[in-house]
Amino acid sequence: MSSQLRGTGVALVTPFDKENDVDYPALKKLVAHCIKGGVNSLIVLGTTGETPTLTKEEKAEILRFVAVEADGKVNLIAGFGGNNTLQVVDELNEADLTGYSFILSASPYYNKPSQEGIYQHYKTIAKASPLPIILYNVPGRTASNILPETSLKLAREVDKIVAIKEASGNIDQCMKLVKNRPKDFIVLSGDDNLVVPQLSFGMDGCISVIANLLPKEFSTMIQHGLNGEFKEATAIQFRLADIIESIFEEGNPVGIKSALGLQNITTDAVRLPLVNASAAIREKIKKQLIQI
Repeated sequence: MSSQLRGTGVALVTPFDKENDVDYPALKKLVAHCIKGGVNSLIVLGTTGETPTLTKEEKAEILRFVAVEADGKVNLIAGFGGNNTLQVVDELNEADLTGYSFILSASPYYNKPSQEGIYQHYKTIAKASPLPIILYNVPGRTASNILPETSLKLAREVDKIVAIKEASGNIDQCMKLVKNRPKDFIVLSGDDNLVVPQLSFGMDGCISVIANLLPKEFSTMIQHGLNGEFKEATAIQFRLADIIESIFEEGNPVGIKSALGLQNITTDAVRLPLVNASAAIREKIKKQLIQI
């Protein structure tokens, strides 16, 4: 079952309208845009979706809405994470996950747990989860790193843990995961700018931010890499390199929402404490879009 995670996943933004409410017509447009672009999975309520700023009611409606709009055309992955393990368990118990196949759960942030604490956190969540779990390691946001030894221990000992989104940016760490993983454990990139070299040593795809904007281009690049066509994949990675750098320059999802706004797919609105991209970044992205 976990093999269906191979390829391109999109960490969906949550569009907001001018009143800063969830913009469901824009979300409908974004989901259709990504599916038409050939992506394999949509990730709902991830970090890119500004989930910490959403109400409980908004989260439930977004999950339901995307499931209806996707209509079984792609895999759906729901984001459930936090630094209070029992609260995550409660949220999983209460959630309506109709239409969803996997849970993506980021490592606890701010608390800076030990490796044993991270292990016990995920083991507890897995026991409660009705769906298989994708670990999410993103030290730049959580201030703690899931070491390969911990990820692999979870992969071997906890049946419901079937994959990892590895966003450490550490190639050596990624290689250790691929080299030592158990059979059928999926290793996905969380770094849009590194994915082609990661595919070259056996990673299985990417959960991407830029694919909100360029799903066809990114999916084509991933497929070339999975097929061993690295000359073609590298050419696309180089073509996207500048805009990938720009969308992260003032934080995520500030940059990608600016780009989506320029393409009239969603507005560029974000919720505090995030603020809109600067005029300089908007202008840079606008020029780069013309060149792609």
